[in-house]
Amino acid sequence: MLRKMSLEERAWQALVNGILLFTLLAVAIPLVRVITMSMTPIKAGREILGGLLIPVSELSLAAYRQLLSHPAFLRSLANSAIITLGGTAMSLFLTVPLAYVLSVKGLPGRKFLNTLILIPFLFNPGLIPGYLVVTGLGLTDSYWAVMLPGAVSVYNTFVMRGFFEGIPEDFKEAARMDGAGEFYILRRIILPLSKPILLTVGLFYAVSLWNEFFGPLLYLNNAKLQPLPVLLRNILLASNVNEYVDFDAMSAAPVQALKAASVVLTTLPMAIIYPWIQKHFTKGTLVGGIKG
Repeated sequence: MLRKMSLEERAWQALVNGILLFTLLAVAIPLVRVITMSMTPIKAGREILGGLLIPVSELSLAAYRQLLSHPAFLRSLANSAIITLGGTAMSLFLTVPLAYVLSVKGLPGRKFLNTLILIPFLFNPGLIPGYLVVTGLGLTDSYWAVMLPGAVSVYNTFVMRGFFEGIPEDFKEAARMDGAGEFYILRRIILPLSKPILLTVGLFYAVSLWNEFFGPLLYLNNAKLQPLPVLLRNILLASNVNEYVDFDAMSAAPVQALKAASVVLTTLPMAIIYPWIQKHFTKGTLVGGIKG
């Protein structure tokens, strides 16, 4: 039998629902407006272009076709994909063994290692030392300049360490008694049980690399290596879109539609990936955060 809610509980529930509704509208309205603007045809008037919704019959994909057929946009899309996929794989390859080592309770000097890794997280060395290291290693104008500096995140390492610590020690001790080494335990026991945290940390790295803007702007002087965030910034700030996308008086899409379409295409991949791993993301974050 359901308990009848009191007046205070109903008022609190109404307040929470109101806040959630306001948050939903604050996110949805700009998103709908950008998507609508990206589908505005060249024949639409200024009042339609600036509106929130336009009739379905007026919608046009001309801006998307124009962007996806342009070599500069496709090249930047490929650069972002290479940086994101390669950087995520490298970061996981480095973070997993580090987090596992820090999770081994009998490791000599474990507290010292945890403190040593925590120091750069609390005290950032700053821009100039990082720039000197990247340029000193000769990494400028290469993907490594974007992927290597943030290859290992201390936060992600500690979240993954917390998840590893939550795995029962009995599994590890049984394997050690059978003569298994730590690398075998990590590969055969820990990793098969760590799908949620691997997907969670992988998502953290992927989103960070996909949205990386300052690093490419600083280290990639070659326009052919620049990823989507840099191209998007150039398109949004350009007074003449033709500098980055073929546009003339005979274009099938207005300038604002091209800019809006570039925003949608840049955010679309991460928006597609997140729902697919949402259940693992929630579990990995909660378990790693609580144990850490």
